[in-house]
Amino acid sequence: MQAPWQQLLDWWFGQGATAAEIYAGKHALWFGYKPAQDAQARERFGAWVQEALDGGLQEWAEQPEGWLALLLLLDQLPRMIHRGTPRAFAGDARALQLAREGLAHGGDMLLAPIQRVFVYLVLEHTENLAVQDLAVAHFAALRDIAAADEQKPFDEFLDYAERHREVISRFGRFPHRNAILGRDCSAAEAAFLALPGSGF
Repeated sequence: MQAPWQQLLDWWFGQGATAAEIYAGKHALWFGYKPAQDAQARERFGAWVQEALDGGLQEWAEQPEGWLALLLLLDQLPRMIHRGTPRAFAGDARALQLAREGLAHGGDMLLAPIQRVFVYLVLEHTENLAVQDLAVAHFAALRDIAAADEQKPFDEFLDYAERHREVISRFGRFPHRNAILGRDCSAAEAAFLALPGSGF
């Protein structure tokens, strides 16, 4: 019998045989913005996202792939389903706690490297410099174990982690979230946001 979370993992990771194939096939879903993708996430998994945000589905975390799926429901899918609203970040605190609990006993090491990316992205989304340092360390380790023909995706993940850490080191928060969360922007943040690519 198929685990309940498998349909989510199949949608998120597809059927590629290698990390490079999965990355090529799913990069647009993971990091692009298409209203149709957001709508699909909402239609297929919106009820699960709400349940996870309400504190449910905790039993999923008892299995490595269930833990990963629950992290997706708390960290990645709210950013699609609730894009541009404070609810996009509503699962971040629980996702961070869940990620830390799993990392403490090596749960990430039971996942494929391309799956581990979405554990470490929880750390990268955190407005805390020590956690950002940890994210960079994990992405560097992933890059170091990648096969030569799969280096490019993991190089890119590490580059983005370093850029996120730099922003937190400079501002202590992500300025591109200020408007969504109703936070005042400093002059330095406003100048930064005027630069291309500042909002990731």
